[in-house]
Amino acid sequence: MISSLLLRASTIFLLCGLVFGITMGIRADFTLAPAHAHLNLIGFVLMFLAGLYYRIVPTAGAGLLAKIQAGLHIAGAIVFPIGIAQVLLGGSEAFTIFGSFVVLAAMALFAWIVFRTTPA
Repeated sequence: MISSLLLRASTIFLLCGLVFGITMGIRADFTLAPAHAHLNLIGFVLMFLAGLYYRIVPTAGAGLLAKIQAGLHIAGAIVFPIGIAQVLLGGSEAFTIFGSFVVLAAMALFAWIVFRTTPA
C-alpha cells in the first residue's frame, strides 16, 4: 500500500533529519541547516501529507501513477538535500539541480493525482 510506504519512509526521513539537526547543534556548526530543512520538509512533511492523502483517498493510491510518484518523492528526498549540502560545502550543483527536478516531478504528479481524484 503506497500510503504505508510513504508514511513509513517519511518517519525514517524525520529521524534522519533529527539526528542531522542534533549533530549540527552539538558541533555548533549550522552550515548545513538548509540541507537539514529541506530533508525535513520534503522527506517528512510533504511525504507524510502525501501518505495521508493516499490513505484518505484509497483510489488515488491504487494506480501506477501513485507508485511512480512515491518512488520519485523518495528519490528526491534523498538526492535534493545531498545536493544542497554539496553546494554549501563548495561542491557541484549537479545533485541539487537533478534533485530539485525530481522533487518537482513528484509534486507535479501528486498534483495531477489530487486533481484527478477529488471532486471539483
